[in-house]
Amino acid sequence: MTAVTHQSAVLATPVRGRADLTAFIRFPYTVYRDHPFWVAPLEREQRAFLDPRRNPFFDVGTVQLFLARRGSAIVGRIAAVIDSRYTERHDPACGQFGLFECLDDSEAAAALFDAVAGWLDVRGLTKMLGPLSFSTNDECGLLVDGFDGPPSILMPYNPAYYPKLLVECGFGKAKDLLSWRIPMPADGEPVARIRQSADRSLAAPDVCVRALDPARYDADMAAVKDIYNDAWAENYAAVPMTDREFTHVIGGLKPLIKPELLQFVEIDGEPIAFTLWLPDANQALGVIHGRLTRFGLPIGLIKLSRASRRINRTRAITSGIKKAHRSRGLAAALFAETQRAAFQLGYTETEMSWVLEDNEPANRTVEACGGVLFRTHRLYERAMTPDPGSDPS
Repeated sequence: MTAVTHQSAVLATPVRGRADLTAFIRFPYTVYRDHPFWVAPLEREQRAFLDPRRNPFFDVGTVQLFLARRGSAIVGRIAAVIDSRYTERHDPACGQFGLFECLDDSEAAAALFDAVAGWLDVRGLTKMLGPLSFSTNDECGLLVDGFDGPPSILMPYNPAYYPKLLVECGFGKAKDLLSWRIPMPADGEPVARIRQSADRSLAAPDVCVRALDPARYDADMAAVKDIYNDAWAENYAAVPMTDREFTHVIGGLKPLIKPELLQFVEIDGEPIAFTLWLPDANQALGVIHGRLTRFGLPIGLIKLSRASRRINRTRAITSGIKKAHRSRGLAAALFAETQRAAFQLGYTETEMSWVLEDNEPANRTVEACGGVLFRTHRLYERAMTPDPGSDPS
């Protein structure tokens, strides 16, 4: 997409009403018209995500959406976010931004970020971090390296000019999030180093690895939430998931969860670690362009069903080991068992994403598993300098 020729000033205004919301949701189609790798999200899911009545994030957070227009033409969108968990746990002066989409137009980007800055400023915040949509429990990061293929499920994708826009608007790097690709070995077995580490950790009589038990689904999911919040408590920008948030997220993922790809480590029968891999539904979603129906007919559903049969990749979407048990080599055991299960199910590749750039133990483990670094997303931060007295609320 070529840069925009400026003909009039850009005005960023709050989203008000259904027409604005629909424009906000559909604007990315303008940005990605010529981008073959973008995977359009389902429109109904986007509406649910932005609905305070249906998204439990709004129990703990506040969001204001903005649209940028040059004349009558929409040229960008963004969300300003305040997450009470983040301000309590990490930085009481820092808000977030997310859902950023923009033409290659520095004036439009500046108007969007100034609108977020002004909205946060009148609420007493002096910094912003993002993109987070709306927390690290959701999609986060701006793609800065690895634009040569489609994103996997629940990973963001954006044009290559976005990092330039953020730098021009005064943002600097806060943290990089790394994605690793692991090809499936011909026999499905992990490399010797990982296999040996897994065998050592499982040699202890009190340790076992097992898959999700559908007969005790609710109890196993409660264990996932407990482990996740314990394991991620000290991670960069992480916030704990509330009960409602966890139920909402897992409810959305349930159709994709295969019991064999959710593995637990138990010690004396207590789950203390888990990993969850999902089939990469984006391989199928790309064919329906965000719509399950066309003209009242289930054309998208039919296409999705057919495309789902061709999914051959998984994404290791999340994992965790309780802090008290991190010295026992359990990550290798989880990886080994889940890779074997993925092999039996016919998958040929796994993406490990995302991993914090400075999480050296995790990155060493993934590399030892045969991982190849192929994509980087970045979180950016900026101190705010809104116009004095502005209040774009």
